[in-house]
Amino acid sequence: MTDHIQNIPLNEIDTTTLPRDRTIIDADAQQELQTSIAQNGLRLPIEVYPIKAGYGLISGYRRLTAIQTLSETTKDSKYTTITALIRTPKNRQEALAAMVEENEVRQNLSPWERARIVITAHDAGIFDSITTALTTLYPQISRQKRFKLRAITEVIEALDGHLIDPEQLTQNQLIRLASILRLDWGKIIIAAIDEQNDLSSTTQWNRLLPIIQEAETRLSENRSTAPNRPRRLSNPKNGINIRRECTPNGYLLHITGKHATDMLMTSVLDQIELWLGEI
Repeated sequence: MTDHIQNIPLNEIDTTTLPRDRTIIDADAQQELQTSIAQNGLRLPIEVYPIKAGYGLISGYRRLTAIQTLSETTKDSKYTTITALIRTPKNRQEALAAMVEENEVRQNLSPWERARIVITAHDAGIFDSITTALTTLYPQISRQKRFKLRAITEVIEALDGHLIDPEQLTQNQLIRLASILRLDWGKIIIAAIDEQNDLSSTTQWNRLLPIIQEAETRLSENRSTAPNRPRRLSNPKNGINIRRECTPNGYLLHITGKHATDMLMTSVLDQIELWLGEI
C-alpha cells in the first residue's frame, strides 16, 4: 500500500509506539497553535503508520495534542478525527528515522533532545547499538557532527536526572562536559551537583564550571588529569562530604551533608589553624 491521506479517529492513534525527540513543549507556542487550528483548521496533516490496533504516530505530536484539546474543550464533532498522512515504513527503525527527519526540518531541537532520542531508541530495543541508532536516525549529518552527538549521548548516560533543564545547555557546554567525563571526573561532577538544589540550569552550570576549567587547564598543560590525584573528594564519615575546588586565587573546600553543622565547622577551622601553625 502506498502512502495516502485520510481522516482517522483520534482514539485510533497511539503516541507511545515510538519514543519522542521533543522533551519540552512550550505552553505559549502550543496555545498559539491551538488557536490557529481553531480559526483556520489543520493546514498540515500529521504522519502515522499502521499498527495492529490503529495507528502509531510518526510526526505531528503538537498538532495532534492541539486537536485533542479542542475536542475535549469544545465537544465539537469536527475535532474527533484528524487528517493524517498514512505512511508504510518497513519497520520501527524506519518509522523512527522518518520522525527524526521531519522534526529536524520543522523543530528547533536542542542538542540534548537530538541525542536523547538516540539513547531512548536504543534503550527501547529499536536499535542494537548507539552507533546504529546514530547512523540510522541521522544519516545525512557529517562525521564530525555525528561524533559530537555521540559525545552528548555519553553525557546523557552519565548525568541524565542530575542536570536541571539540560535542554537549555548549548552543544559546546555539553561537549565540554563529555570531555571531562571521559577523564573519569563524573563522581566529582555529581558531587558538586548534589551539594545544593540549584534553581536553574544557569546556576548549576556556574557551579560546574570551575571543575570543568580545572580539568581543561590540567589537560592543556599536560598535567595529570586523574580525578583522585590530587584528591578532590573525601567522605570521612557517613553524612559528611568534602570536595576540593580549584579557583584562580587558591582552593575552596565544600563541606556538605547532614552532619555539616556549625559546631563541626568550628572544630574544623580550629584544627586547620593548629595544623597550619605547625608548618
